[in-house]
Amino acid sequence: MLFTEGFPLTNMTFGPAFTEDGILFRLWAPLHESVSLKIEGTDPRPMQAAEDGWHRCTVPNAHAGTRYRFVLPDGLEIPDPASRFQPQDVHGPSEVVDLSYRWKTSDWTGRPWEEMVVYEMHIGCFTPEGTFEAAIERLDHLRELGVTALQIMPVSEFPGRYSWGYDGVLPYAPDSSYGRPEDFMALVDAAHQRGISVFLDVVYNHFGPDGNYIPSYAPLFTDRHKTPWGHGINYDGDGSQMIREFVIENAIYWVTAFRLDGFRLDAVHAIKDNSDEHLLHELARRVRAAAVDRHIHLIVENEENDSDLLKRDEKGAATLFTAQWNDDVHHVLHITATGETFGYYADYAGDAGKLGRALAEGFVFQGEHMPYRGGNRGRPSAHLPPTAFISFIQNHDQIGNRALGDRVMASSPAEAVQAVISIYLLAPEIPMLFMGEEWGAAEPFPFFCDFDEGLNEKVRKGRREELSRLPGFDADDLLDPTAPSTFAAAKLDWSKRASSEIVDFYKMLLDLRHRKIVPLLKGVTSGNAVYRSTGNAIAVDWSLAEGRHLHLRANLGDEAAALDSQQQDDETIFHLGGRDGGDLAPWAVIWSLSQA
Repeated sequence: MLFTEGFPLTNMTFGPAFTEDGILFRLWAPLHESVSLKIEGTDPRPMQAAEDGWHRCTVPNAHAGTRYRFVLPDGLEIPDPASRFQPQDVHGPSEVVDLSYRWKTSDWTGRPWEEMVVYEMHIGCFTPEGTFEAAIERLDHLRELGVTALQIMPVSEFPGRYSWGYDGVLPYAPDSSYGRPEDFMALVDAAHQRGISVFLDVVYNHFGPDGNYIPSYAPLFTDRHKTPWGHGINYDGDGSQMIREFVIENAIYWVTAFRLDGFRLDAVHAIKDNSDEHLLHELARRVRAAAVDRHIHLIVENEENDSDLLKRDEKGAATLFTAQWNDDVHHVLHITATGETFGYYADYAGDAGKLGRALAEGFVFQGEHMPYRGGNRGRPSAHLPPTAFISFIQNHDQIGNRALGDRVMASSPAEAVQAVISIYLLAPEIPMLFMGEEWGAAEPFPFFCDFDEGLNEKVRKGRREELSRLPGFDADDLLDPTAPSTFAAAKLDWSKRASSEIVDFYKMLLDLRHRKIVPLLKGVTSGNAVYRSTGNAIAVDWSLAEGRHLHLRANLGDEAAALDSQQQDDETIFHLGGRDGGDLAPWAVIWSLSQA
């Protein structure tokens, strides 16, 4: 029996299964009475249909490496929706894969959440080669930097040669442009050898527009729910039980077979489900159960800022999701460093107290009216521990959804950038870096994809319309998201790392975080933070573990600012700039600790 952790892979409902009699092929196709299996190089053979919509066929001489398709009654040849590998892209045959990888870190149980320093990466752009194997060669750099977790942008098989990954259509298959499933396992194994956890960005709110054959044989979509991508996925209507199982088992598959340490779930606000147990709740419950006694961390992206998903028990442990990407922190820090106030940034501008609230309480908008949205946003979050939020000054969205995909932070005033870096890396929230940020990488990260020409033109038109409302937008300057040169421009230039002094600044701050801040985060069950602001100056005070208090005093402006001084017996652990008489000097940041 193929067995990984507490979940035997032979219990998987979808995809090919190794049995004593050969390979069992199966497809849930309730919209058809008959389906055939076509092994590459042979004629199609009929599959046995059951009343529950399943079609099955065991092939004695099939083996790892066998390539196959399913054939629908109208002659349409389709890949396995639970294909483990697609050597010829989304429209080609699926390949049977032996997942019995020999792990070097079989005793790995993960790391506690409070130890996380997350590093978001895109496999295709992280290295010149753009493969799982090449990424392994850069892991020592991340370990030395102080990174303890990778967050890998979606790798599920997508159409074409390059993509952000959010248009994947075969969620069980790592994209062939990055390497084989075994190569992905090797990357996870190598990361664990260095004490680095691995999270995967997964997309359960929609499927991409090219290569998704499921609607031709199963009730994947429903017109009862609408999303930005069209009809919602059928998580609560007729036939929804198997659709739910397909998605939840996908998460279990990654955690068990690939030993991943958790996920970032894309845009969960777009997952519509009126079932008694929402898909998100069932997924969190079952994934944690499948991982047995390992540390599993589940991260959400949630435009609605619904703090209910982040609930803690009496011991401070997450009952559903561990943390949320906190766009509010990004927005206030971005404004501070760049001065940009267009679009949604306008709702966060002109008030240093918004930064104080984001750092102390999580969300800036906790039910208040947000003009840009034209309605109220968020729920109360001050009761949650700071580790329920992930802070960042860059991520793929905030860079890529600019007209030129430029990293504006890299060209902002150095004193402002250093100030916001020292705030978000030392704050009790969990910090997340975007690849290359640590050496001030200036390479853009524009949106890119590779469809057929008809879809490519729709993407180009959609991007022009979406970005045209931004100040200074010029359609002539917009990078073509479908051009190979756009993808190539996003690849990191590692030669620039050696000449960057910023790397040492990041290393110093992350070393300080691991020594001074992380030990005080364990067991913190609630917010217990207060903030105040005067002009551009803010003060934030957190009550953490061991009766210790963490204090931030910062002046985020070009003029000296009056703010209450730290107590004489406080231990200063970091300072950038200092005081101008009794005032904080411009762009000064002071962190200190005290005992209750």
